[in-house]
Amino acid sequence: MVNYFFDCSSRLRGWLFLVVGCIFSAQSVTAQLDSTQQLKAVTVTGNVASDASRITPSQTVRGGDFKKLSAYNIADALRNFSGVNIKDYGGIGGLKTVSVRSLGANHTGVQYDGVPVNDMQNGQIDLGKISLDNVESITLFNGQPGEICQPAQSFASASILVINSLAPRLDSLKPTKIKIGFTTGSFGLVHPTVQWQQRLNSRWAMRFTNHFQQAHGRYSYKVKGDGSDTLATRTNAFVKTLQQDLAFFYQKNDSTRFTLRTNYHHSDRGLPGAVVFYNPYTNQHLWNRDFFSQASCDHRWSRFRFLLHGKYTHNYTRYLDPDYLNSEGKLDQRYKQQQFYTTASIAWQARKWLELAYSSDFSLSTLSTSMYGFAYPKRFTYLHAASTRIQLNRVQIQCTLLNTHIHETVKLGDAASDRTIWSPTILATYQPFISDDLLLRIFYKDIFRAPTFNDLYYARSGNRSLQPEWAKQYNIGITWRKDFLNALDFIQFTTDVYYNVVKDKIIAVPNKDLFSWTMLNLGQVDIRGIDVTAKAQVRAFGKTKAITTVNYTFQEALDVTDRLSSVYLDQIPYTPKHSMALNAGLDHQKWGIYLNQTYSSYRYYLSENLPEHYVPGFFVTDLSGQYRFKLARNTISTSLEINNLFGTDYAFIRSFPMPGRSYRFSIQISI
Repeated sequence: MVNYFFDCSSRLRGWLFLVVGCIFSAQSVTAQLDSTQQLKAVTVTGNVASDASRITPSQTVRGGDFKKLSAYNIADALRNFSGVNIKDYGGIGGLKTVSVRSLGANHTGVQYDGVPVNDMQNGQIDLGKISLDNVESITLFNGQPGEICQPAQSFASASILVINSLAPRLDSLKPTKIKIGFTTGSFGLVHPTVQWQQRLNSRWAMRFTNHFQQAHGRYSYKVKGDGSDTLATRTNAFVKTLQQDLAFFYQKNDSTRFTLRTNYHHSDRGLPGAVVFYNPYTNQHLWNRDFFSQASCDHRWSRFRFLLHGKYTHNYTRYLDPDYLNSEGKLDQRYKQQQFYTTASIAWQARKWLELAYSSDFSLSTLSTSMYGFAYPKRFTYLHAASTRIQLNRVQIQCTLLNTHIHETVKLGDAASDRTIWSPTILATYQPFISDDLLLRIFYKDIFRAPTFNDLYYARSGNRSLQPEWAKQYNIGITWRKDFLNALDFIQFTTDVYYNVVKDKIIAVPNKDLFSWTMLNLGQVDIRGIDVTAKAQVRAFGKTKAITTVNYTFQEALDVTDRLSSVYLDQIPYTPKHSMALNAGLDHQKWGIYLNQTYSSYRYYLSENLPEHYVPGFFVTDLSGQYRFKLARNTISTSLEINNLFGTDYAFIRSFPMPGRSYRFSIQISI
C-alpha cells in the first residue's frame, strides 16, 4: 500500500497541474469581484530588530536566511546557534535531535505557532521531519520566552524552540499569492512544493502547502579502523515523504486573531543503521503517519490579553527489522500515540510598570502498541503558571512559578506514582546607560523533565519507580549593539556564561544480557559553558551589503557522581568542548553569495574518556548562491548550494558517517 501510495509520480504531476489551474481560476474570479481601489503599498526597509535586547538569551533565524545557511531542515538551521549540539544519524532522512547546553534533547521543548509539540513515547522531537517550506522564523530561548502571556508548557522546559509558520500578507489589490518550488540534487533528491495563499474576504485568509520529498539517500563514505582506506556505500537511507498543511486565518483588527490549522505527514524511511565492518547491509524501515489539528485565539482589550489554544494529535509509527535475532526472526513494532491538549492564558497590564499573567494547561496522552503485555499508559498532565513582569526605569524583572501535576493509569500492572512539582524561574535585565546599547542580564531556573512512556513502561527495560530528572540553570550575560548611519550598519556582541546542574539523570544500564536493560536514576552532571555571538553588517560598495556572524561555544559537561568512579570528571558522551559557526555573505539586490562553516571539536562516545572511545572533531564548509529576477511581473528565485565543499569525512554519532560533498539546486516562482 505504501509503495503504491508513493510510486505515482505521474498522478502527482497531474494533481499539481490541477491545483495550479484551480488557483489561477480563483485568482481571476477574485480579481473580477473585488473592484475596491487602493493606493499602492509603500515598502519601508531597515535593519531587522535585534534579539540582543530580550530578557532571556535567544537566537533567531528567519526564512530569508535558510538558503544562506544551506539549511534543508530545522536541524540544519540550528547547527549555527551557539550552545547547540546536534545529533544527526546520517542521511537526508536520518533522525535529527538537538541538545541545548548539554542538558539533553528531552529538556528542549518545541512550540509550533504558539502550541507545544509533544512526543510522550520517547520525549525527543525529530526535527528532520519539519519542513522549512512553511516556516517564517525559528527562535531558540534559553530558560523561557520573554513574553509572559504564554501556555504554561512554554515554561516547562530548560529551553524552548519556537517555530512560527508563514502568515498570509494579502490585500484586495493582490488577493492571491502562489509559490511553486522545486528542489533537486544529490542522493536522488526530488522535492516539489506548492503554496497557495488566498484572501477570502476582508477578515479571512487561507494558506495551503503541499510538500513532497523523495530521495534514494545513497552516498559514499570511507571505511576507517579496519586497516584499509576503501570507499563503501551507505545504503537503505531512502526517504519518501508527503506533507500537507491547511490553515485559516481570521483577523478582525489588531486586537482579535483566530487561526485554525490541520497538518498531515506521511513518511517511509529506510534506517541505514550503524556501520559494521564487512557487513554494510541493513534492512530496517520506519513508517510515520502523523496528524494534528489545532486552533488558536488571541484577543486583546483594554489592559488585558487572552490566549486560548486547543490541539489534537494522532501519531502512528511502525518500525520493522526483518533481520532481528529473536524467536520470530524479526522485530515488527507498531505504536499509536494520541494527545488532547488545551490551554488558556490571561495577562493584565495592572500598571505601566507591572504586568501579571496566569496560564493553565491540560493534556491527556495515550500510547498503545502491538507488543504483547504492554501497559497501555494514560497520562493526565495539569500545568499552572503564574508570572509577573516588572519594569522600573532601566531594570526589568520577570518571575514565574510553575506547578506540574502528573497522574497516570495503566491497563496492566501498576502505574507510576503521581507527581506534584513546583518550579520557579527568575530573570532580570539592567540597562546601565540611558541608551539601550548595553544590557546586562541574569536568570535562574529550577526545572525537571518527567520520565517518558518508554522510560517507564517499555518491555524489559521500563522502571515505573523512576523519578524526574532535575536541572538547575544559572546564567549571566551581557549584550552590546550599536547602529550607525554610515557604511557600517551595525555591530552586535553577546556573551552568556552559564552553569547547569543535572541530578537524578535517567540512564539505561545493561541487566543480565545485552537484550535486557534497566532504566535508573543515577548520577549528577555539572555543566559549565560560555556562548559568544558577534554580528556585523557593512554596506561594502553601492547597494552591496556584507554581513558576518560568528557563534562560539565552550562547554565542560562533567560526570561528578562518584569520586571513586573511573568516569569521575570525564566529559559526558557526545559533548564537544568547542564548537563554532561562521556565516559570511554578500547581498546585492538580485544576487547573493554566502559561506557557512561549522566546527565541532573532538568528543567521546562513551562515559570513559579513553582513546578507543574518541570521536574526532571536524570542519564542514558550505557554499551557496542566490539569484532573483522578474519574469512577466512574477518573481523567480534560484539557489545553488554546495554542501561539505571540501568533502570532509565526519560523523556526529560514531559509526553513522555523514555524506561527503553534495549539491542542491532550487527554483521558486512567486505569482
